Amino acid sequence: MARSTSKKNKCPRGHQSPISRKKLHSSTNFGRRNYSLYVNRVLKEVIPQRGISSHTLDIMNTLINDIFERISMEACSAMCFRNRCTLTLEDIQKAVYLLLPEKLAKYAVTFGSEAVQRYVHS
Repeated sequence: MARSTSKKNKCPRGHQSPISRKKLHSSTNFGRRNYSLYVNRVLKEVIPQRGISSHTLDIMNTLINDIFERISMEACSAMCFRNRCTLTLEDIQKAVYLLLPEKLAKYAVTFGSEAVQRYVHS
């Protein structure tokens, strides 16, 4: 007997076929976050009467994503160097101290620790 052609393009277990899947993200922004809203909020907190152009926001967003990627890669290499499977607070702090200047790294670690504590206790 011949098979019906209606089930020909369906994938097993309820998965969509590659033809029917929609593209959710553009290929250039895959895995990247947009921090423009947060940059605007911080700017309005610090200097309420000032604004920022969209081009400058794009540059800030690229900078934040680049720093995040560098810190995460350095923390991952520290984790692998210690033969661990879990990323710990110490790995991230060491990565920040290695990549950022001394005073900026100290502030980043301090404010990051405070933010985590506020999140845990809320």
